[in-house]
Amino acid sequence: MKPLVLKAILGAVLLCLAVPAARAQSSSRVEAVGNISGTVLDSHGRPVADASVTIQTSDGLHPHATHTDSTGRFQFDRWATGQYDLRAYHKGLYSSWDQRVVIRSKKTTEVTLRLEAE
Repeated sequence: MKPLVLKAILGAVLLCLAVPAARAQSSSRVEAVGNISGTVLDSHGRPVADASVTIQTSDGLHPHATHTDSTGRFQFDRWATGQYDLRAYHKGLYSSWDQRVVIRSKKTTEVTLRLEAE
């Protein structure tokens, strides 16, 4: 065989061996992410649709927002483990900051935010 053909075959064999090894390495890593879900309620305990919910790191960085669904539910998926602060807002009403909510790896933390007049 020609040297060029041998190099091509050898390269293909090495590539076939490398792919399963890389896949095994990435699947053995522990994923350090979790979720926060919850409900926004009004002062009478009723769910609030379309409320804005903000999450940020406990040092006030990296804010991100979502809205509640028609049943007052919200979810933040696949966030790094650690402590976060959450707050809800709707039509001039705010919840207090729910501080140091902990996200644990592969878990969902459940919270309830209650809107109040400031």
